[in-house]
Amino acid sequence: MTANSLRRVPADTSAEHLTTETVLSDQAALLLLLQAWVDQRWLRAVDRSLVRTFARLRPETPPLALISIGLLSHRVGQGHVLLDLQELLADPNGHLSGERDRAPALLSPASLLAGQSIESLQTALKATDLVAEPDQANSTRAPVVLDGQRLFLFRYWQIERRIDQGVMDRLQSTLPADTSRLRTLLGQLFPATADADGPDWQKLACALATRTRFAVITGGPGTGKTTTVLNLLALLQAIAHDPEQGDGRALRIRLAAPTGKAAARLNESIAQKVGELDLSAISNGETIREAIPTRVETLHRLLGNIGDSGRPRHHRDNPLSVDLVVVDEASMVDEEMMANLFEALPPQARLVLVGDKDQLASVEAGAVLGSLCGRAAEGHYTPATVQWLMEATGEVIDSTLTDSDGTPLDQAISMLRQSFRFEAGSGIHALAQAINSGDVEVARATLASGEHNDLHKLLLRSPHDQALETLATAEEALPSFADYLNALSEQRPPADAERHDFDAWAQVVLKAHTRFQMLTALRGGDWGLRAINTRIARALNRAGLLKEEAQRSHWYEGRPVIVTRNDYGLGVMNGDVGITFRLPAEPGKSDSPMVLRVAFPAGDGSDAIHWILPSRLQHCETVFAMTVHKSQGSEFNHVAIVLPDTPSPILTRELIYTGVTRASEHCTLLIGDERVLNDAIGKRLNRATGLFERSGGGQSR
Repeated sequence: MTANSLRRVPADTSAEHLTTETVLSDQAALLLLLQAWVDQRWLRAVDRSLVRTFARLRPETPPLALISIGLLSHRVGQGHVLLDLQELLADPNGHLSGERDRAPALLSPASLLAGQSIESLQTALKATDLVAEPDQANSTRAPVVLDGQRLFLFRYWQIERRIDQGVMDRLQSTLPADTSRLRTLLGQLFPATADADGPDWQKLACALATRTRFAVITGGPGTGKTTTVLNLLALLQAIAHDPEQGDGRALRIRLAAPTGKAAARLNESIAQKVGELDLSAISNGETIREAIPTRVETLHRLLGNIGDSGRPRHHRDNPLSVDLVVVDEASMVDEEMMANLFEALPPQARLVLVGDKDQLASVEAGAVLGSLCGRAAEGHYTPATVQWLMEATGEVIDSTLTDSDGTPLDQAISMLRQSFRFEAGSGIHALAQAINSGDVEVARATLASGEHNDLHKLLLRSPHDQALETLATAEEALPSFADYLNALSEQRPPADAERHDFDAWAQVVLKAHTRFQMLTALRGGDWGLRAINTRIARALNRAGLLKEEAQRSHWYEGRPVIVTRNDYGLGVMNGDVGITFRLPAEPGKSDSPMVLRVAFPAGDGSDAIHWILPSRLQHCETVFAMTVHKSQGSEFNHVAIVLPDTPSPILTRELIYTGVTRASEHCTLLIGDERVLNDAIGKRLNRATGLFERSGGGQSR
């Protein structure tokens, strides 16, 4: 019987009775097995649907090729961009979700692929026109691409090529710079300090970013990424205004972030810090200050959308009118958005990406910043780059960071290495470092020492443990939900107050709300987002911190909500957080009826409030707790992280690190089982990607 035979298995055949020979010779048997995998939650329904669609379109496709494509689809759902055939054969069962011991009678990938080789998989894949090799992929537009021993969905293969080309185009030429003038300007922006310990990496990052049209600045919490970027903007504007180096025209600069929440936070920070920049030593300092933008927008707004299509308004044929784009929180940017950004930039424009390489990657497949910064910690600066940096900055780089074989991409990446946010002895900082390095023993010792006032650990006997609710409703000691709910009730303006009074009230309450945030690792289950949100709402009701109406209505005063989908008509973006208020329909009129409105910060650094009718918010959810993923780009005084009592593939070092570093003053870990925390710290999020191989990166994250 040939591999492309279409005989059907009998209708009464059970998946448990299928054999490897049958599955590898009969598409119907394969689909029956895949359905059993879906039922066990080893595979997603969409993965099986893709295989079924391809089997109908191309009945001659060998089942071995269809299995590979189904596993590729599943890997994409897990955040990977490709399926490496060698890695698949080394650990076939590891490419499914869940535990295989729940249904031992079912054939597993290991059973199906036993005795197969990379060559046999490649032969099966090349036997169908559903799969194309790279030199034919663009012309045939086959849905799957086989690049050597790696398998891609065409869409992601094409996206990665677009990003690669965008980086390479901007790395090919070094921009001319007068190093003596650059050194003078950098000395004015970064005055030497007597207590300096090692090189000034903020100064070095600014210098490197002037050399090419593409640069990356990465660093952990409190390393001064925003300060560095503002000094870079001042430096580039000063060079542009210099008649000997620039054309005297201010650079057109746009600042962007991946979410509305990240943009709002950066807006607030930049609005203040631009005014604090000391430009007194620089010629035309005030003119340069005025040329530094303070408005941050989302990437969606920057690129524009055509209706609800999701297609960007700006692209290769309609580029942005910019000289420089800076993207903050770049770890959250997915591959498709990054590709669209590169194509929207005119050829002469610079792009600077800023973010923490160790944070969680984007929700969608890929890890752009992580792939870019895979070698950042080791530097890999060539001797020529090191010599240039010494001439341009006066700083001396440690010889361990030099590499004669450093790639062009290495020369465009800077890593800030000193944290200024946390004081010496900070438990949050010590724990974050231990997590980031995967040192379980140091992390355990840091949590158990009791020496750090900013670090707290609570062991929960169950997800219903009273300790969780006590922490959320406490009105003394650490910040809790009581802070914003008390501000809501105690600082309410009189009914006849003016609109600006209600705006000021909302500002106070929204700011108080940022003092405490509960984070969850999971969305579902007893330890997940939905259950925790319900539990906290009930606890706040019992404590008298919410009105009685909260027990009867979906919408009630004090309800915090997070937007889950961009709504350009309302002016709110995915990730924006608002709070529900009861206030007069027409402020200033004492007889005006009371209505509910949801208040959102304007997000532009101003004190303006955006009031929205609850009925118009079609895509939002309660946010007493939010997932760690949703918390990226935010900072809270006190963060409480709820971890479950059983392991999960979602629980990784990056997730724990991201959650802990959202806290600026206090971090509490609510742990169901310490072994789960230890397991997560020891497990990295390794995303397979084909990015940046031609430019010297391509490290799986």
